[in-house]
Amino acid sequence: MSCIIVSPFSILPRTHSVRLAGTLQRRCLHTSPAVSATPLSSTHAGPPPTAPLPAASQYGERVDRRRRQAELIKRGQDLRTSQMKPGSAMKKRFWKDVAVRTNSDGLFTIYLDSRPVRNPQTKVPLSIPSSKPHLATAIALEWDLLTSAQQALRAHLIPLTSIASRAHDLAMQDASAASSKPASASTAVHQSRTIRDDIIMTLISYLDTDTLLCWAPPPPREADPTMIVVPTLRDVQARVAEPIISYLTTHVWPGVQLNPSLDEGSIFPTQQPQETKDIIRGWMAGLNAWELVGLERAVLAGKSLCVGARLLCEWGESFADVRKAHGTGSSPGVHRFGIEEAAQACSLEVMWQTGKWGEVEDTHDVDKEDIRSQFGSAVLVASATNQL
Repeated sequence: MSCIIVSPFSILPRTHSVRLAGTLQRRCLHTSPAVSATPLSSTHAGPPPTAPLPAASQYGERVDRRRRQAELIKRGQDLRTSQMKPGSAMKKRFWKDVAVRTNSDGLFTIYLDSRPVRNPQTKVPLSIPSSKPHLATAIALEWDLLTSAQQALRAHLIPLTSIASRAHDLAMQDASAASSKPASASTAVHQSRTIRDDIIMTLISYLDTDTLLCWAPPPPREADPTMIVVPTLRDVQARVAEPIISYLTTHVWPGVQLNPSLDEGSIFPTQQPQETKDIIRGWMAGLNAWELVGLERAVLAGKSLCVGARLLCEWGESFADVRKAHGTGSSPGVHRFGIEEAAQACSLEVMWQTGKWGEVEDTHDVDKEDIRSQFGSAVLVASATNQL
């Protein structure tokens, strides 16, 4: 190693030196030769990698993932069934065949081999009216899909059996009240109307905060007349709600006034007139047991008494004359208010937000299917074969 004197501007010979600002600048340089790098050849053996493939769509990935999950769940159920210990009766399916039979009264009964499906409250065989064979078949299908008796204890696995049992209880109480002795009529009516009164009280409480009547506040309008006016959420809600409200106030509750629940700029719901509540309460009191329970299921699913009533009037057994008088029903070419229309009317705000920001997987899509299944069960319970 040797040292030379370096200025800020150039490298000088070894015999020169420069003073800058009273100090002598020096730098030591290495004179040893540099060793260059030697590149190595590739040691990777085998064929070249394949070309990248386009990614599958999000929908296809979701379907494949759920199919794999369903296969794993089914495999786990089969494994648990095969490893059951002797005596664990609730963990196995004790029936082989499920059938729908007609009893001596002309009612449908679902049989598990030779055992009838019973009402969990009264322990009597569950009977379905003869006008509802579709409901009886759907209940039989529910039980045929069960893999163990323990699953029958979970209401979400047998939703049609649960709603049919509730309607069966209410029908038996109504029949008991009608056949009560005059001496104890008031007591019998009070006891037998407990379920009916509870249902009516619960449903009428949804009227003040009805989903169909809760509209978003209008956004401020732009003063520029050249701007394109885009429909707002409130415009969409009003466009969907007005035909339903018009039908109910004309054909079902004539003269009833239904007001939007939220005023502009207010977060507190507007109370509906007491006269409106009394008329709707009397209308619900006149429904038969199966229609009232179907209405209850629809209202609890959509949080809307108006949508539930509109769906019931379109499919209920007792409203065939109303549909015929006003040109709706099963006539060819006539559009009916069905499950899809009811689900959309109750989900307008969610559809608006997900259309703008996107869906949350396993949340919005599950809710979308759940509300349609709930409305479907309400239609099955309230409708009749000759009225579909």
